Amino acid sequence: MTDETQAREELIDLAAQFYDQFAAGQVPELRLPTRTKSNIEYDPESGVWKYGDRTSTRSANSVRGARKLLKAAYTIEFLADQLAEDRSSTLRELYYLSESWDNTEAQFGDQDESNDLVEDLEVVTGVTREDFHMRPEESGATLMGPLLLREQTRRGEREIHCQEDVGEGGYQIPNNPDMIEFLDHDIDFALAVETGGMRDRLIENGFDEAYNCLVTHLKGQPARATRRITKRIHDELGVPIVVFADGDPWSYRIYGSVAYGSIKSAHLSEYLATPQAQFIGIQPADIVEYDLPADPLSDSDINALESELDDPRFQTDYWEEQIELQLEIGKKSEQQSLAARGLDFVTDTYLPERLGEMGVL
Repeated sequence: MTDETQAREELIDLAAQFYDQFAAGQVPELRLPTRTKSNIEYDPESGVWKYGDRTSTRSANSVRGARKLLKAAYTIEFLADQLAEDRSSTLRELYYLSESWDNTEAQFGDQDESNDLVEDLEVVTGVTREDFHMRPEESGATLMGPLLLREQTRRGEREIHCQEDVGEGGYQIPNNPDMIEFLDHDIDFALAVETGGMRDRLIENGFDEAYNCLVTHLKGQPARATRRITKRIHDELGVPIVVFADGDPWSYRIYGSVAYGSIKSAHLSEYLATPQAQFIGIQPADIVEYDLPADPLSDSDINALESELDDPRFQTDYWEEQIELQLEIGKKSEQQSLAARGLDFVTDTYLPERLGEMGVL
């Protein structure tokens, strides 16, 4: 991670590049990797997906391009001042703060625009938004399991055991997980769970205690903090990571963001992605083997599955076999469909059997 001084210097250096371009009589521009599926490439050295060589240019030679650079300049000034004052803000606050900027052309039209600009600044400076002191809205993702950690807060350090010192809701992952120090653990594997209902079932059934399992609630598409702490748990503790999600194309993308990185944040794949993470289910094969209650695939599901067959992150024998099977049976199934076999089936039968097949247990 980058310290506040270096982060601020990177921002000021970027602003200085605009000034130097003006001084040299050049039209100011900003060159960025093209952030599309067609411009991500597998990096065998790190095992993650990164942006390729294709780039796009934000140039002031058009009104639209000039507005984008103007907004970038105002945002750079705001972030540099924020770092100098040791303050922080949320992505939502940045969007609203722009309403107070003296130049109306610099104000954002919606939050997607301000979010994208912060990502652009990450790409060109090599500094994460966490080091800009920018936070998303709370994700609410949690950990529950045999892990003792020390967290650095504004009120000082505190030690927390993620089973003994927390309630049934677990330990809430902070925005910047690099402020956490792992002290001790008895974790045999970590299970990253998509839905809150399944997470609660596992905890109520004592799965975390019975199997020395760290249960992470992804809360749908996982936030960056969730992916970062998952990677740290794997890399620093040597713990296998297993993703447990619904059996549909949207949930496969949740797994993909944990294991391979997302397209929007491919510039941070080495920082966020855990390529060793395995997908436990719900697999299309599970729908057939366990005769799970299922819903028919919608047209959007079918289109998403066909798109995944062309997605380089899913071009493995395993995923091609599973996706083609799902298209053949025309069904999708939720995690909680396992309850059709009884409330204990998932913890007594399904997970132990699958974890055994995968060599985790």
